[in-house]
Amino acid sequence: MSGSDYEKKRDFSRTPEPKPGRRKGGKRPIFVIQKHDASTLHYDFRLEVDGVLKSWAVPKGPSTDPRVKRLAVPTEDHPLDYADFEGVIPEGQYGGGRVIVWDKGTFENITEKDGAIKPAAAALADGHFMVRLDGEKLHGGYALQRTGKGKDERWLLVKMRDDEADARRNPVSTEPRSVLSGRTIEDLADGGDG
Repeated sequence: MSGSDYEKKRDFSRTPEPKPGRRKGGKRPIFVIQKHDASTLHYDFRLEVDGVLKSWAVPKGPSTDPRVKRLAVPTEDHPLDYADFEGVIPEGQYGGGRVIVWDKGTFENITEKDGAIKPAAAALADGHFMVRLDGEKLHGGYALQRTGKGKDERWLLVKMRDDEADARRNPVSTEPRSVLSGRTIEDLADGGDG
């Protein structure tokens, strides 16, 4: 899905979501996980690849337990400007609901082929992408694995077995606050942007 899908689905005179184009990538690619209370609560997992945020909706949020496989449903690419977005998307706008930045940081592509790092776009096109996250809440290796194509395209997000894996930790339930503002989703319940 292209970044233009993002613009086509939004009326920027009605939504506080950012228009694309202002933010440029840095030396290391970023990741962001936004907690999004829309028609259902989910976590939007986003990775900077080729100047956009490749995005997946993860209904149960990421896990730190390597035995747990989380469904990750692809959504449209988002602009890099979206990485700091928190607020309330009005009802009737695509993806409406409350959004906070649950985690954020940089990542390293660790997908290898023939002893070399495979480019991120190629790894995603092939359906298997491994990254090492360096966020405020999440650290270490995670793998995205595609399980279907076309209309049935789905991915799995899985924590890799490394020093940061922790089957006892459940940051989705124990660490509900935004890493940017310290707010919770419930803090946005009044419909304001806080």
